Amino acid sequence: MPRQGLTSARVSAAAAELADSVGLSRLTVAAVARRFGVSDAALYVHVRSREALIEQVAIRAAAGFADALAIAVAGRAGNQALVGFADAWRAFAVTHPGQYAATQIPLPVEVGTSSTGHLRLVELSYAMLRGYGLDEPALTDALRFVRSTLHGFVSLETVDGFGHPRAVDASWHSILDAVHTTLSNWPTGTREQQ
Repeated sequence: MPRQGLTSARVSAAAAELADSVGLSRLTVAAVARRFGVSDAALYVHVRSREALIEQVAIRAAAGFADALAIAVAGRAGNQALVGFADAWRAFAVTHPGQYAATQIPLPVEVGTSSTGHLRLVELSYAMLRGYGLDEPALTDALRFVRSTLHGFVSLETVDGFGHPRAVDASWHSILDAVHTTLSNWPTGTREQQ
C-alpha cells in the first residue's frame, strides 16, 4: 500500500535533487528512501529498481533541460540562437550536474521514444542549427560537432578540469565564436563512409 503523501512524482523529484547533490552514480533507491524517512520497500511501490529510478530522473531532467533551451532560443536565429542555446546548456549542466548526466545516458527504446523531453531536446537542437542553412547530412554532422563541443566543455568545467588561470568564461565565449564561424562555413561536400 502506498505511503500517504508519497507519489511517483515526489520520488522522481527527490531523486533528481539527490542526483545533483551526490552525483548520478551515487543515486540509489536506499538514499531516496532515507530522504523521505521510509524503508526501501516503501519506495518500490513507486519505482521498481535503481535503473528505473535513473530513467525517471532522465525523463524529468530532459523536460527541464528542453524547457531551458526553448526559452533561450525563442525568437533567435544564427549566432544569437547558438549563444542562447549554448549558455542555457552550460547553465543547466553546471546547476544540475546529476540531472545533466542523466540526460546523456541511453534509455531503453520504449522509454526514450515516449519521453517528450528527449524528443524536444533533439528537435530544439536541429531547429537552432537550421538558422545556418544546413541540410542533411551536414545538419546531423554539425549537430554532432556542437553537442561534442558543448558537452566536452561542461564535462570538464563541472569537475574543475580547467587548470589554466585564464578565465573560463573568456574561453567559453571564444569557443562559441569559433563554433559560429565553423557553422557559418560548414563544408558543403560530404564524405560518405566507404
